[in-house]
Parts: sequence; structure tokens; C-alpha cells
Amino acid sequence: MKKNFVEELRWRGMIHDIMPGTEEQLKKEMTTAYVGIDPTADSLHIGHLVSVMIMKHFQASGHKPIILVGGATGMIGDPSGKSLERNLLDEETLRHNQECIRRQLSRLIDFESDAPNAAEMVNNYDWMKEQTFLSFIRDIGKLITVNYMMAKDSVKKRFNGEGDGMSFTEFTYQLVQGFDFLTLYRTKNCKLQMGGSDQWGNITTGTELIRRKCGGEAFAITCPLIKKSDGTKFGKTESGNIWLDASYTSPYKFYQFWLNVSDDDAESYIKIFTMLDCETIEKLIEEHRQAPHLRVLQKRLAEEVTCMIHSREEYEKAVEASAILFGGATTDTLRSLDETTLLQVFEGVPTFTVAKSELQTGVPFSELAAEKAPVFASKGELRRLVQGGGISLNKEKIADSQTVINSSHLIADKYLLVQKGKKNYYLIKAE
Repeated sequence: MKKNFVEELRWRGMIHDIMPGTEEQLKKEMTTAYVGIDPTADSLHIGHLVSVMIMKHFQASGHKPIILVGGATGMIGDPSGKSLERNLLDEETLRHNQECIRRQLSRLIDFESDAPNAAEMVNNYDWMKEQTFLSFIRDIGKLITVNYMMAKDSVKKRFNGEGDGMSFTEFTYQLVQGFDFLTLYRTKNCKLQMGGSDQWGNITTGTELIRRKCGGEAFAITCPLIKKSDGTKFGKTESGNIWLDASYTSPYKFYQFWLNVSDDDAESYIKIFTMLDCETIEKLIEEHRQAPHLRVLQKRLAEEVTCMIHSREEYEKAVEASAILFGGATTDTLRSLDETTLLQVFEGVPTFTVAKSELQTGVPFSELAAEKAPVFASKGELRRLVQGGGISLNKEKIADSQTVINSSHLIADKYLLVQKGKKNYYLIKAE
């Protein structure tokens, strides 16, 4: 029994606007739909995940997804929701980015099977590069009036003083996007376009082009733009985007992002960013409300999304890395971390540097941590804390302040982790 796609999105809070007749079309037959993704980087970030999740649900409901990589539109820049022109990319960069994005998406959506609703990826540069300016304004430009284009919110905002106005290039964006929809309607029988609520104007220009050029009927669904409960932009942190590529955002940092969302956000995000069913989610929400301090929702959300984007193995490593800060970890756990994750776990902790040569023959802990790397104010303070059982090195208690520390103690052949009490950490870096 296939799911009803529109009902599925509704209870998840993922519909902002829907064109009349869309639900009836989806009930009638397997329908092809597309979403556009800008290839402005060689990795998707979590801001793209909403579109990806919509397409996962779409495919699970028996319909056929097309992912359109905006090679041509990436060369122009979309004015929707922005007040500035964007940087334009060359074709070689766009092709590279497209291939990287396809690899990421193929782990999340079925592109490879012989099912009739297997996904496809297309690049609008492939048909736009054949277009001449004259043929485009003759065949497409004449169908849509300037009045119609000026009435779109994305255009009006830019003409009403947001940013530095709008170039002709960006003004024509909705025509180019509309032409994409028309092309896919003609070549792939694609009858539905989906996107964020800021795309409604561009999408409906496409449905209008299809009506005027072919006499055909096409449909639109938009989802709300995801914001945090405090009104700030979803997916942005002080250090920038949260990327899906592990080389840009480590699985540990990715996991931490989801683990640290607010209670209100966790309730909406678990519906949007996981494939868990309604009954499971409602039970989790109820359990969380009974004991919010246990952070049941955040933990399950972080598990589901990290496993989906990375793997269960990477998720388990991230959980272990998190445990280092909050007890329960061992020296072996610490040694299992790669250097990048180790530094992210202990980002911001005081760091001291010693010469690696000092550790080759060995040095007493009191001398190392009170003189060579002054973690402690004096050897006396260090001795008192050691006697009280309050000092650990690499998550193991130091029982004697004269314990000799040598290069075999180094984590990743470079670091020593000193812990004072439960929460105070210090890194000693040997170089």
C-alpha cells in the first residue's frame, strides 16, 4: 500500500502552498516531479535536506523524482529570498559539483534500480546551452508579460529597496526556470515542481508557460522555509554551513548539531528530517515531554539523520566521541578518534605546547604539567589534586604525580589530554 504523498507531507508540516488539483493528479497515476538544486558547491548542506526528504517521500509514495542540477541557472543567480547578486560559476566547476552532488544523493534516493519510478538527475545547462538569445525571447519571452513577472514577490522586494536593485540577468531568472519546467514537461512528462516557499513565483511561471505553450496542465507544491524556533536561519552556525560531506563537516560535528537543537525545534525537525512514521514520532514526542531533561527527541533525531547521511558506524563513533566529554569514555575510545574529531571534541580548551623530544626519554607528570606545559600553577597544587584523585591523563587517573610520561602516551602521536575534576580539560601538544 503506497502512502498518500500529500497527506504524508501535511502531517509532517511540510506543505506551504499547493496548487488546486495537485492531490487529485497524484492519486490518479504515477507522476513525475522535479526539484532544483543549485550546484554552487561540491557538497549539499542541511539546507538542501528538506528538498531531499520531500523526494524520498515522493519516491516512497510510488512517484518518480527528478533532481535538476541548475548548471545554467547557477550561471545566472536566483533572486528569490536574496538581496544581492550571487557569484557566477564556470562550466568545469559546475560539472564537478554536479558529479559530487549526484554521489551524495544516490545514497539517499534510488537512482540505480530498474523500477519505473527510479530517480533521474538532469542539468538544465544541457538544454539551455543550445538556446540562442533570439530564439528564447521569440519562443518563450513573448508568452509572459513584464507585468506578470513584476508582480512576483521575489521581484517586487528587490525593486522596493532591498539590496542594490536587480540586473536584467536576474530579472529573467523566472523565465529560465519556467523553461526548465516546460522542457521537462515535454521530454519527461514531468507535471509537478516542488521547492521552498520562496520559489512559488518561479514555479507558477513554469505552470503558466506550460499552459500557454502546450495547453497542458502542471502543478506546484512548496514547503515552508525552515527556521529555528528563535526565528534565526536554520542550518547556519557560527562556523558556517553544516555540510553533508564529511570532509567539510565531520560526522561528530554533524551529530552534535542535531543533538543540540532546542526542544521546540526537535519536535518539528524529527517530522521533517527523518522517515519515522507518525505513530513512532508521536510516542517519542510524548516521552520527551514527560522527561525533557533526557533529550529523547534530540538523541533519536541525531541518530536517524547521522545514520542516513553518514552511516551507523560513523554515528556510533560520534556517540563515543561525545561520551569523552561527559564521562564513560576510556583511553581506547580516545585513541580511536582521528585527529580532526579529537580537535573538534576539544575545540576551545586551553592548549599547551611541548617539544616532542622531551617525551622521548620520559618526564615526570608533575614536571610536565606544572613546568613544561603549565596546566597547573605549581607542583604543590598538582600533588594535592593527584592525592585527592582529581587528575586524569588520557581518561586514566594519575595515582602518582611522579608517573613518567613518554611518547607512548601520545594520542594520534601528538596529544595528551589532561582532565582536572569532571569538566576541566587541557590539551598538551607535542611537536
